[in-house]
Amino acid sequence: MAFDNLSDRMQMAMRRITGKGRLTEKDIEEMMREVRLSLLEADVNYKVVKEFTKNVKEKAMGERILKGLNPGQQVVKIVNDELKRVMGEKVEPLTISMVGITKIMMVGLQGAGKTTTSGKLAMHLRKLNKLKPLLVALDVYRPAAVEQLKTLGQQLNVDVFEMGTSEKPQTIIKRAMEFAVENGNTLVIADTAGRLHIDEKMMQELIDVKDILKPDEVLLTLDAMTGQDAVTVASSFNETLGVTGAILTKLDGDTRGGGALSLRTVTNIPIKLMGVGEKLDQLEVFHPERMASRILGMGDVMTLVDKVTENIDEDDMMGLMEKMMSGKFNYNDYIKQLKMIKRMGSLGGIMKLIPGMGKALKGKDVDEKQLVYIEAMISSMTKAERKNPKLIAQSSSRRRRVAGGSGKSVSDVNRLIQTLDQQTSVMKRMSSMDPNTINPSNPFGSMKNQQIKQKKGKGKNKKRLRF
Repeated sequence: MAFDNLSDRMQMAMRRITGKGRLTEKDIEEMMREVRLSLLEADVNYKVVKEFTKNVKEKAMGERILKGLNPGQQVVKIVNDELKRVMGEKVEPLTISMVGITKIMMVGLQGAGKTTTSGKLAMHLRKLNKLKPLLVALDVYRPAAVEQLKTLGQQLNVDVFEMGTSEKPQTIIKRAMEFAVENGNTLVIADTAGRLHIDEKMMQELIDVKDILKPDEVLLTLDAMTGQDAVTVASSFNETLGVTGAILTKLDGDTRGGGALSLRTVTNIPIKLMGVGEKLDQLEVFHPERMASRILGMGDVMTLVDKVTENIDEDDMMGLMEKMMSGKFNYNDYIKQLKMIKRMGSLGGIMKLIPGMGKALKGKDVDEKQLVYIEAMISSMTKAERKNPKLIAQSSSRRRRVAGGSGKSVSDVNRLIQTLDQQTSVMKRMSSMDPNTINPSNPFGSMKNQQIKQKKGKGKNKKRLRF
């Protein structure tokens, strides 16, 4: 994921001061040196780095921080707030026309992922705003781009307007708007031509298209891997076209993320969306405060909640929870649970959204194939075995048969049985607990402490009976 290296360095810098009862100016200086280096290594614009460190240092050096309670935590909050400010403070929504057609013009350099992002955006707005999209192929210089857009349209079941590569983009966009009105489309996304570099001919063509289309949004697609160059590109497009927002692509890759941290401060262009994977549903709204939390290793619970809300039916989820707590959870329910998780995206990506899990997973790959293996083992069971987990648990011959049918070992089947038992037992214990005693940051620790208290209470009762 993007920002991984920056996140590691920033967290290392924060660890220098968290946990200390008192902070000195020397502590702050050492932390700020690490922060400065981590931002420069991430290819953040030098002026942004200078302003960032200056603001954090001034606030951290305040008497209230140095002499207050939990000074380390207060400094972390200062850094978190400054990261949010640099990336834009708040979410910048897309402009959607309440009446008529919403028109979006996609611009950017070649290779930034503009055509794929156009398809993702069509899917995103169809799902979110119930719009009927029309993708318009204006890249007449690359026949492959036209074919790619047509393929995306087929995959998404979205209308695509194209006139090949012989007509001028100005003519195509005029005809496309006429088609949109006749066809009842409520969203037009114009995929314009990209170049390997910015030139006058390219810009004039984009100006002409903009004059004809009169877009509600001019969205600049930027490759997150370009670092500070993204700021230069954004400035050039903004001066000519008046860019209304940016979409950062390839944030799932090993990028340094300098563009995201520099763009808003230097160009004042808000980052509105971000591409977090290759799949067409992997386009997300950019939340500065959530990204700041991820960088500082605090997880991103709100994005996790959004993913759950969007992809999982509440009634199904509550049904599974009730079964777990009552001890009636079986392998059919387990399969349902796995399908719910799959709908939310990659398992590794989901785990990193949970506070503390990013650090726990550092250097470890989450093997997505394990979910496939689990499905194979459950599919090798009979209907009776899936409904009644005890049949498998109490029969070694059944376990051998399941292992042979799924191509896995008996020990793998045993681990599956243990996982199911653990899930059920944990949920049953939590259902019997007093909610006031649960520590949200460590619910399992709370459970253990309560069990110890219960055991001590039983011991005291026995002593009273003896005497």
